[in-house]
Amino acid sequence: MEFEVVRPDEIEKRSFEIITKELEEAGIKIDEKNAFVTKRCIHTSADFDYAKTLVFSEGAVEKMKELIRQGAYIVTDTNMALAGINKKRLEKFGARALCFMADEDVAAKAKEQGITRAAVSMEKAARLDGKVIFAIGNAPTALVKLHEMMEKEGYIPDFIIGVPVGFVNVVWAKELFINSDVPYIINRGRKGGSNIAAAICNAVLYDM
Repeated sequence: MEFEVVRPDEIEKRSFEIITKELEEAGIKIDEKNAFVTKRCIHTSADFDYAKTLVFSEGAVEKMKELIRQGAYIVTDTNMALAGINKKRLEKFGARALCFMADEDVAAKAKEQGITRAAVSMEKAARLDGKVIFAIGNAPTALVKLHEMMEKEGYIPDFIIGVPVGFVNVVWAKELFINSDVPYIINRGRKGGSNIAAAICNAVLYDM
C-alpha cells in the first residue's frame, strides 16, 4: 500500500472510483438505477455489505425525488441524521428536514405513556400538513409505530428510509415494510445508522 496524492476537490470522485473498482473485482453487481445510492452508503461507511443488503421498492428513487419536488418534509429520528442532510439542496425544491426528538412535548408524552420519543415523534410527523419522507437511522420503535399506525389508524407513510442500527428488534422492524405498499429504501439486517439515513437522502438530492 502506497500513499496516493489526490487533490482535495478530487477525493470524493477518487473514492467512488475505488468503490466501483472493488465492487467489480468482487463480482458484486448492483442495480444500475439505484447504484448511486448504494455507493454513497458504502462511501459513508466503508462497508461493502450495503451492496448486498440495501433493498429498494419498485421505483423508490423516482418516487422519493417526486416527493421532494412536491416540497415534502424529511423527518428524521435523530438530530445527527438531521444535521447530515444537505439543507441547501433540499430547500432548492421547497422541502424541509425536521426532527422532533428534542421537543419538550414529545419528551413529556413519551414519559407519560412509557414509550420512546422516536415513537411519539412519528405520531407528530404524521400530523404535518404535507407529504412526509421518514428517514429512520436509529430507532426501530419508529418503524414499529409507523406500522402500528398503518394497521390501526389507516395512516399510510409517503416514503420510508428504514436503516436503524442495532440489536433489539432492528431486523424484525425493517421487515415489516418489505412487502407493504409503502415506497421504501431499507437496509436488511443489523447495520445502518443516522449517517446512512442522511447519506441516502443526500444521494437522491445530489441526483436531482
